[in-house]
Amino acid sequence: MSSASECVATLVDNFQKRRPIRAGSLIITLYGDAIAPRGGTVWLGSLSKLLEPIGINERLVRTSVYRLTRETWLQGEKVGRRSYYSLSGPGRRRFEQAFKRVYHGSQAPWSGQWTLVLLSQLDTARRQKVRYELEWLGFGHFAPGLLAHSMLSRAEAIAALQEIGDADDVIVLQTEALEPLASKPLRLQVQESWNLDELAEHYQWFLTLFRPLWKALNEENHLGEEDCFIARTLLIHEYRRVQLRDPQLPDELLPTAWEGRNAHQLCRNIYRTIYQRAERWLDRHLETAEGPLPAPGPTFYQRFGGLE
Repeated sequence: MSSASECVATLVDNFQKRRPIRAGSLIITLYGDAIAPRGGTVWLGSLSKLLEPIGINERLVRTSVYRLTRETWLQGEKVGRRSYYSLSGPGRRRFEQAFKRVYHGSQAPWSGQWTLVLLSQLDTARRQKVRYELEWLGFGHFAPGLLAHSMLSRAEAIAALQEIGDADDVIVLQTEALEPLASKPLRLQVQESWNLDELAEHYQWFLTLFRPLWKALNEENHLGEEDCFIARTLLIHEYRRVQLRDPQLPDELLPTAWEGRNAHQLCRNIYRTIYQRAERWLDRHLETAEGPLPAPGPTFYQRFGGLE
């Protein structure tokens, strides 16, 4: 059986083999998981040192951070000869939205209502654009030009459409709850509209990737602080990538043996086991203009149902 440190080396190797290397996406993971809870600002040099063992060199960090700044995720500030980057206002809102689903696996009870958006009044180009935005929010296709969401309210859907400037040209409806909430035809429709079979494959891939590490940690939990940081970063990065595809459907509409539940449990178990050693590594290696980063805020310890 592989040791925990060998499992981490395999995870790094797996990440480095991908082409193209998505350095910007990994930096977003690092900010969301480690930097945002500590105030959100960090020296570019310490960011480079942290990511170098994962295969992201200083030049790639610089170009990726520059791109994230242009895309309004980050904002930069020079103090002397050093550059410090923090989350921008829009970036912070996007981080909160993107990472909230990663750390909180349980859904609120489903009311049985659906929010429906009808795109029939839009021309082809605008329909494509609105469809893309709504899919990102977890909407699925019930029929041509008709999208549906089980958890987002009508008011929330309208707010999202207003943000992209299309609220006045689409029809937004909300259904009443009907019994039974999840009939067989509805469950089959959900399976098709959100392509749950493909999503289950992505979750299975995540489980296959990280189960060896969990097994090794149970056998000998001696992983060093840097390896804990690397493992935690890649764990959240890969889980977040699958989560972005997940429409967060209520339990009532999901298959009984749903791989997403197993993936969340595995992610939670590994995170709880290694996060403290990773935090000690971050304490020593992340800098702001005033010195070391502050300790994580109280909300950090609410992740995954509570960190010990």
